[in-house]
Amino acid sequence: MRTVTYGAACSLDGFIAGPQGEIDWLHMSSDVSSIMAKYWTSVDTILMGRKTYDVAQAMGGGPATPGVTGTYVFSRTLGRVVGAQLVRDDAGAFVRALKQKPGKDICLLSGGELARSLFAEGVIDEVGLNIQPVLLGGGCPLFPDIGKRIRLDLIESRTIDGGCVLASYRVVQ
Repeated sequence: MRTVTYGAACSLDGFIAGPQGEIDWLHMSSDVSSIMAKYWTSVDTILMGRKTYDVAQAMGGGPATPGVTGTYVFSRTLGRVVGAQLVRDDAGAFVRALKQKPGKDICLLSGGELARSLFAEGVIDEVGLNIQPVLLGGGCPLFPDIGKRIRLDLIESRTIDGGCVLASYRVVQ
């Protein structure tokens, strides 16, 4: 079965964007580039919520990711999307079915709202974080109120350039 990973760069106090959506605090490095290049070889599907899609479109839609054959945007308010398939159905059921299909792993890019619903449905398998050495004091939370306790097992933890900590966890089902 395919693995769904929710990954993000976040501040030490658990935010993925500042109060105005700013991400100017993110430290980019050759470490991050190398880690992401390796990660993208393991996935062929991207899931994203409407807000993440809106941000991606505002930034020019982003370059196509080599090897990604399916991008799905979950929204009940958008009329259409560009370069992806719009999903209005139950997100949990959709992802559960997608995990059963042949293919590589699945990347969840989400500002937290879609992740919250997929955690509630039990379809997220791993969490990967690039923890940045900054306290934002507010903004878009990495984990909005999930509504339940979720146990995690540490897979990997190491320091990378800029004082960042790379941490990967497996969701305990």
